[in-house]
Amino acid sequence: MDKERVQEVLDQIRPALQADGGDVELVDITEDGVVKVQLVGACRGCPMSQLTLANGVERVLKEQIPEIVRVEPV
Repeated sequence: MDKERVQEVLDQIRPALQADGGDVELVDITEDGVVKVQLVGACRGCPMSQLTLANGVERVLKEQIPEIVRVEPV
């Protein structure tokens, strides 16, 4: 799985996060299909960030790139 493909999907998600003052950054992709991201801006300290990560970022990434096993915050 290549970083460019993951970044393209994150770029699709990004406008929704930025509308609320946040953003997501790709940190790493492991060989076993784990995508590591960092929520920044308003998302960083938001109590809903885990929900955003699971129901937003992870769901969309896994729908578009089935090889992804999970998405983890760092």
